[in-house]
Amino acid sequence: MIVEQIMNTQVYTLELTNTIGDAVRLMREKNIRHIPIVNNTNEVVGIVTEHDIKNASSSTLLEKSNSDYFDIPIENIMVNNPIIGHPLDFVEEVALTFYDSKISCLPIVSGGELVGIVTTTDLLYTYIELTGAHKPGSKIDIRVTDKVGILHDITKVFSKYKVNVLSVLVYPDSENDKNRILSIRLQVINPLAIIEDLRKEGFDVLWPNVPGIRS
Repeated sequence: MIVEQIMNTQVYTLELTNTIGDAVRLMREKNIRHIPIVNNTNEVVGIVTEHDIKNASSSTLLEKSNSDYFDIPIENIMVNNPIIGHPLDFVEEVALTFYDSKISCLPIVSGGELVGIVTTTDLLYTYIELTGAHKPGSKIDIRVTDKVGILHDITKVFSKYKVNVLSVLVYPDSENDKNRILSIRLQVINPLAIIEDLRKEGFDVLWPNVPGIRS
């Protein structure tokens, strides 16, 4: 999946001539927390977040009246030259950028101009959709050896019950680096028979740990 598929193309912006008061009003009016700052050719020159405004309001450098504070130019508190993304970036790469850089939004630029924005909320919604967590179903965690064909062997059990796989996530096993934990979400409400068959086939089902079914 690429950024173009999840980015918000309706981006509310301000310019360097705007003030903190303008940013506060825009955030309240549009219910947003991030505002890219652009120049007259729609190039991103900075970004202001709700967090930046809160930090600035408590700064000892701003020992002024409320009215003076709101008149301060936005460029005084904005993050200059922010990290940007491209519409064709992979969502996984963007998520890693958020993680490594500890940012909460990413302006998306194409041809030098702002075309969209991605926030942590967008990434969260995307994660939920990709994992199928918003659909009725069940999650099964299985410890497996890290070898070719293991997923195929597991899905043969699912095929027997004609169950759709909504998502598969793979995690390292904290107890043995030669193993992996497969977290599989199935489109089925009652997975008890599936769990029993998986265990009969020798798979180590960690979750759900159902009483009465052999582990």
